[in-house]
Amino acid sequence: MQEIHPSVWVAESAELYGKIHVGRESSLWPKCVLRAEVHELWIGCHTNIQDFAMLHVGYDHPVRVGDYCSITHHATLHGCSVEDDCLIGIGAVVMDGAVIGRGSIVAAGAVVTEGAVIPPHSIVAGVPGKRIRERDASFENRQNARFYCRNARAYAEGAHRSWAEPDFKALRQRRGESAAD
Repeated sequence: MQEIHPSVWVAESAELYGKIHVGRESSLWPKCVLRAEVHELWIGCHTNIQDFAMLHVGYDHPVRVGDYCSITHHATLHGCSVEDDCLIGIGAVVMDGAVIGRGSIVAAGAVVTEGAVIPPHSIVAGVPGKRIRERDASFENRQNARFYCRNARAYAEGAHRSWAEPDFKALRQRRGESAAD
């Protein structure tokens, strides 16, 4: 049984299996895989699961992802919980029973081991993943999730170049990002 809010954009190539709940304005990008054979998989509102990400329940743990999260390209979440306003970096892995606290960033390529509890407002990097700094990244992470909500709406309409539009570039410049980022 899948409960996917009607406002969710699901790429044609996304693969969903088992009991999955996806909240409003979230997006499931190309080639992502969500598998929930034994437990449930929950994704909050305004959250994006990007290209080639893998979310899979563990034997003993569901997967829970909060609101306004970005699970980026090739990330793997296995039987873990990610609280609101988090960003899981490209190629990062979060294992069974781990909890990523609100407003955190797990750096690209980091591996958060089984049962690790990462406090809110953490920057985690390395293998194994360790808290290298305390910083509330909630605002930036929420902004990133909002950009993905906007991009998903554009994709739903067949517009695959929305980030190149002048109004989007202006938003990025106000955030201090260069147009080339």
